[in-house]
Amino acid sequence: MFSRDRWEEILEALNANKFRTFLTAFGVFWGITILVLLLAMTNGLKNGVMSDFGNFATNSMFMWTQGTSKPYKGLPKGRSFSYRIDDVAAIKAQIPNLKYVSPRNQLGGFNGANNVTRGTKTGAFEIYGDYPEYINQQPLDILQGRFVSYSDIESKRKICVIGIGVVNGLYDKGEEILGTYIKINGVNFLVVGTFKMSNSQGDEEQDASTIYMPFTTFGQAFNRGEDVGWMAVTAVDGVSITSLKQQVFNLMKSRHKVDPTDDRAIGHFDLSEQFERVSGLFSILSFVGYFVGALVLMSGIIGISNIMLIVVKERTKEIGVRRALGASPWAIKSQILQESLILTILSGMVGISFAAFVIWVMNTILDNVGPVDNFANPSVSMQVIFTALIILIVSGVLAGLIPANSATKMKPVDALRID
Repeated sequence: MFSRDRWEEILEALNANKFRTFLTAFGVFWGITILVLLLAMTNGLKNGVMSDFGNFATNSMFMWTQGTSKPYKGLPKGRSFSYRIDDVAAIKAQIPNLKYVSPRNQLGGFNGANNVTRGTKTGAFEIYGDYPEYINQQPLDILQGRFVSYSDIESKRKICVIGIGVVNGLYDKGEEILGTYIKINGVNFLVVGTFKMSNSQGDEEQDASTIYMPFTTFGQAFNRGEDVGWMAVTAVDGVSITSLKQQVFNLMKSRHKVDPTDDRAIGHFDLSEQFERVSGLFSILSFVGYFVGALVLMSGIIGISNIMLIVVKERTKEIGVRRALGASPWAIKSQILQESLILTILSGMVGISFAAFVIWVMNTILDNVGPVDNFANPSVSMQVIFTALIILIVSGVLAGLIPANSATKMKPVDALRID
């Protein structure tokens, strides 16, 4: 029940020695500030590192061919081979739990030789031949028009979808883009769409300087036939691509007469495996942040407990008078606990507010200076704030528990005798 007299008593006790109260509260303030900032910095580091994965489906792998390192069935060591489009169909048919298997081909490269022209303007861009489902693995924001369709694949249409980097390099501001033609290695292609990367924090300039076209058109226009440069393979939700990749490798080795024990013949990058490693690392870092922050906070809590013991000692006669006048042990204990809780929670809330301000300053600076390698958007979730509040409440109770018990153990007669 609310008691105005009780609260006035508590505030009077806290104001009796303001400097001591300030120093005591500063320990909790600093502890909770360090805890929140450590977790925010960990999240900032995590966001920066995770941005290297882009928006690509993390349960995926990329696979390509390399020279064989062992002779097999009369074929020599060092033999080169290429994936074919029928390998994609075989993988889909024989390996269960695969969501997407996308064959890919590439031409040119970012910052390479100029390979695309439009009128008098030229540029060096990455050209990819892809199937429509690739946009489900690497999400793109289509700004105008559309992406590659299966109708384009079947008809081998000479169409393309260009990134905003290509638009900026080949078109004037405000110029119509859809329905125009660009020339790629001497072959004309109709522009049917423009895009930008979805929430990419990686190399956005390179990502935007990309051109997509139908896989079949790419093979016909640039004499690749049915060869496949590499594949992007994604497993269904709930099944790790890491558990399936060896089945895929064994199938490809069988189809291309490669020694089953030749681990160098097929190169791959397991995005899922790397993602799990990085996620595990940041789980450990988050734990370290909580642990270190909790230790710093604990020092502040111990300070409050010590100060409350001194306060109880100073108010021994007052406690004796109240006990003599009929105050119950719980009434004495509850007042000590309330004083401890108020001091802890108020100083903790100020610490959380200060940490939030520091986080806001960091994000403002990052917005002004631009992307920083391996660090982005330091922040904490509401779950962390609620956790911090629970820690504060529990800590306040623990800090006041020993002094409160000490106060209730006093006999009124002994308390009144103390000068």
